[in-house]
Amino acid sequence: MENMQQFVPNTTVATILCCNCGVPMDGSSGIAMCNDCIMLTSDITSSIQRESNLHFCRNCERYLQPPSHWVTAKLESRELLALCLRKLRGMGKVRLVDANFLWTEPHSRRIRVKVTVQGETSQGAILQQSFEVEYVVLPTQCPDCARSFTVNTWRASIQIRQKVPHKRTFLYLEQLILKHNAHQDTISIKESKDGLDFYYSSQQHALKMIDFLAQVAPIRSKRAEELISEDTHTGNKNYKFSFSVEIVPICKDDLVVLPLKTARQLGNISQLTICSKISNTVRVIDPISLQIADVSTNVYWRTPFVSLCDATSLVEFMVLDIELTGPTNGKYALAEATVARTVDLGRNDDTYFVRTHLGNLLHSGDLALGYFLTNTNFNHDLFDSLDQSRVPDVVLVKKHYPRRRHNRNRTWKLQRMAKEHNDADNSAKSKKDHDQVEQDYEMFLQELEEDAELRNTVNLYKRKDEAMPSVVDAHPEEDDDMDDSASLPEIDVNELLDELDDMHIAE
Repeated sequence: MENMQQFVPNTTVATILCCNCGVPMDGSSGIAMCNDCIMLTSDITSSIQRESNLHFCRNCERYLQPPSHWVTAKLESRELLALCLRKLRGMGKVRLVDANFLWTEPHSRRIRVKVTVQGETSQGAILQQSFEVEYVVLPTQCPDCARSFTVNTWRASIQIRQKVPHKRTFLYLEQLILKHNAHQDTISIKESKDGLDFYYSSQQHALKMIDFLAQVAPIRSKRAEELISEDTHTGNKNYKFSFSVEIVPICKDDLVVLPLKTARQLGNISQLTICSKISNTVRVIDPISLQIADVSTNVYWRTPFVSLCDATSLVEFMVLDIELTGPTNGKYALAEATVARTVDLGRNDDTYFVRTHLGNLLHSGDLALGYFLTNTNFNHDLFDSLDQSRVPDVVLVKKHYPRRRHNRNRTWKLQRMAKEHNDADNSAKSKKDHDQVEQDYEMFLQELEEDAELRNTVNLYKRKDEAMPSVVDAHPEEDDDMDDSASLPEIDVNELLDELDDMHIAE
């Protein structure tokens, strides 16, 4: 019994002949036709169209996704491929396996796609086939662009204002908008004397812009609406919405006197501070104790205050002697220095002893910009409430590079938005206003060169111009008088992006 083996019967596969060509084939599948004959006689793609059209707006470079949605898609992108496949009729009876673009001439206005599908034939077999579809790109104009070329078509507007004597805040805000592409839904942008006006085709686009502004700047906004038309039968109403956005009237490097209650809420910081950074909060620093505090938007608008001095009141000082005293806070270090106004050098021996937060940056012989408070009268209630015996004579703000005003040949550029000027402001603009705008823009470029943290929030682009002369070649006579501590700040080429051909670059 132990030597007995289990009997396994030999099974043979039934073989039949193909009903079409007579080739022997496996008959267990229940199909009486071979694979070659099935492929020759069956076509699962016969109900799928081979040609279609794509509507393309040449102004905003968007494609129409039926019935009325316009989407942005680059050539040979996944978004464009998905749009092409959705345009095909008859794809419901088959299963999509693969799809890819075929090369076409860039200016041919033709897009070819190779599609591979699987489906079941009438004989019950699963068949996989590939075919090509050609799309004709038809240029047209989307409704948003059509409305932008007509008068009074906007439905929402944003008026951004800041009550300061310069436009450095708007220059920085412009770079933030361009970096995050927050202006893509804007119909038009107009520049006024005190700020910018943005126009939109819907209220939702304006609200989206206001949310972005609230994330990058301390603002408050108000809304107003105007009834345009009303349908008495259906009750439908059309409104125009206007949003007024006010930016906190404090900028970087401003001298600020905090209200006493606000200073106590911020960790009992000194009332006399310097604004060191503007984001969605106002960051201030006490130059004597290095204490830093952030004034939130809600706290500021609850008890608003204005700057005591702004960047237009900065005075140039010569650092005669400086000594670190030890305490540091981030990039700031406390130091005691003896300074003198550069206009007083050679005229008198007036010097001033100051405590400054720029101990890591300043050395003996350097120049610095600061506020000269001695014998200065301010029409400021908060400043009058301070103990005048504890108010310093000089408050240093930043290091100064006087030779840089000769070095205007930069190797980098900034992208700018195309803005229109209001006729009323444009007619009243004089040469003095134009010079002030140029001065503000130059000051903003200098801030980018000095502050690496500020540069990380904007996009800088390489110039395609010829090689610029170096500072040594431009002013060789000044090199002997310039030590290592006064070297000009430079931007590393690794921080620059490649220039795009289709954008507006500021010279």
